[in-house]
Amino acid sequence: MTETAETAPKGDWAHRTEQAVLDAAIERAPALGWNARLTRAACEACGLSLGDQELLLPNGARDLAVLLSRRHDARALKALEATPTSRMKIRERIATAVSARMEAGAQDIEAAKRCAGFLSLPTNVDLGFKLAWETADHLWRWAGDTATDQNHYSKRAILGGILIPALTMRWFDGREVAEAFVARRIENVMAFEKWKAGKDFDAPVRSIIEALGRLRYGAKEAPSA
Repeated sequence: MTETAETAPKGDWAHRTEQAVLDAAIERAPALGWNARLTRAACEACGLSLGDQELLLPNGARDLAVLLSRRHDARALKALEATPTSRMKIRERIATAVSARMEAGAQDIEAAKRCAGFLSLPTNVDLGFKLAWETADHLWRWAGDTATDQNHYSKRAILGGILIPALTMRWFDGREVAEAFVARRIENVMAFEKWKAGKDFDAPVRSIIEALGRLRYGAKEAPSA
């Protein structure tokens, strides 16, 4: 079950109140959009003063966007719990995970649309990328990724680059269009990784180092027979 005000830990006032405000925001977003007006209306609906609002949501609608994204992440991971992954290829795991995340958000589709528009504003693009990275991290971990080297970062950056347009397509163009896009992008990434695996990308660097060495120390003498 996705966390709401009713299911949040009883002893955590801030957490329970955040979820209650988010519930109110989701209900009002279709009419008000995702903005400061929505934040105030949602807080008022929960009986919060301006002081309470500033304490709970100091960044206003940006904080609400974070709460919505994390609720959708949690909902997707909950839906994925029963998915058997042992016989799934990695591309199938990622496609399944992305689909689950898209459908988790689609349950609040009108609010998700308003939030997506908010995150597309120049002043909020940074937050959009941060949330996409966070979601990508959750999905990769569910898929079984344990990388701790540079692949840890490249995988999340690549998946984040797929998630942002995929979610937007899901909200505005529907599930079929979004899932077709995801399938194409995953296929492109896998083809690139296969091509990259057969390449020696350090060779140009070594060639430069060897050339500089010859310039400094002269050509190596051929070994005697």
